[in-house]
Amino acid sequence: MTPLDVALCYESVVPSKGGAETYLGDLSRRLAADGHRVHLYACRWDETRLPAETVFHRLPPPGGPRWLRPWRFAESVLAATAAGHHDVTVGFDKTYGQDVLYPQGGLHAASQWHNRLKFGSRLGRLAGDLGKFFDPAARSFARLERRQYLGPDRPVILAISRMVAGHFKRFLDVPADRLRVLHAAIDPGRFAAPDRAERRAAERAAWGVADGVPVGLMVAMNYRLKGLAPLIEAVARVPRKWDFRIAIVGHPTDRAYRRLAARRGVADRFLFLGFRRDPKDAYFAADFLVHPTFYDPCSLVALEALACGLPVVTTRYNGASERLGDPPAGAVVRDPHDAAGLAKAIEDVLHPAHRARLAERATAAAAAWTFEDHYRTLVGVFEQVRDRKRLPGS
Repeated sequence: MTPLDVALCYESVVPSKGGAETYLGDLSRRLAADGHRVHLYACRWDETRLPAETVFHRLPPPGGPRWLRPWRFAESVLAATAAGHHDVTVGFDKTYGQDVLYPQGGLHAASQWHNRLKFGSRLGRLAGDLGKFFDPAARSFARLERRQYLGPDRPVILAISRMVAGHFKRFLDVPADRLRVLHAAIDPGRFAAPDRAERRAAERAAWGVADGVPVGLMVAMNYRLKGLAPLIEAVARVPRKWDFRIAIVGHPTDRAYRRLAARRGVADRFLFLGFRRDPKDAYFAADFLVHPTFYDPCSLVALEALACGLPVVTTRYNGASERLGDPPAGAVVRDPHDAAGLAKAIEDVLHPAHRARLAERATAAAAAWTFEDHYRTLVGVFEQVRDRKRLPGS
């Protein structure tokens, strides 16, 4: 394999902050391990989570109003990479002019549409729509997105799930022949631990949870979008004959959700653990993942759970639901607001024998689509781009 010179473009690469940044860390390490030269064009990064061979290009943090900052970052990326003569340039968010665009967050238009679903009432959704209509940032991001995908450049567009590929058609009318579906994947090496049993026991002891009590895990920073309120409502519907806990890892600001759990009489069923730089031990201590999201192009936490052998309860608004296998390693709920349906999915996974079957399927689903599969497919795309750029007249 001839080494590639790859430019990765993303404003912030601090893996502890989110899924896309974790993915960029995994991808950078894997590219470097194969001898490819990795350039990172960003405003900030965590150097300890990236390979030592990375060539860093620090860009100025974009200033000005929120609606203008993505345009400024996009222009600074375009100017900086032009002098690099890279084999392939890759944009992951609000940038344009790169050879490959792989929007980890999906489409802004789709995100905006799905965000309105978190409101349970028509009045709430109408208020949300009006707020977006008068929001200059929302209008600016919509224009930027059209520049990315419908402008003079013709990048290779990678959709992170079939759901996202459908969004490209629905919201931007991008033809199917301009799209390739490349599901996200995670590096399972991050979850390799010969002392997993000991770490599980220690973590659960810190939580005050006996080993025989099932624990569902939720990992999220945006609790509203990821469905924590509907989850609390659903847990309130699970009969009291079941002794279980739901551990919440993510944003440290959780007072409103603690109060909601108390009002619904289920405060004893929730463990609010706050922010963790690395939630690995929480996965080890859990027995299943619950992720009732209103929008996830392809949730990495669901893939991380599968890699740990955990069944996954999620929604059809999560592109990662396409990777649960057939039969699925968990349950896919149609609507996060369907408290009865979500409660039924949770109750089903509480049955020990059924949970054991789902755990076997989770392990199989993780093995069916690995980070190595994803990486090889992605490198193939990069090589095609490089070869095309080397053609006379390109």
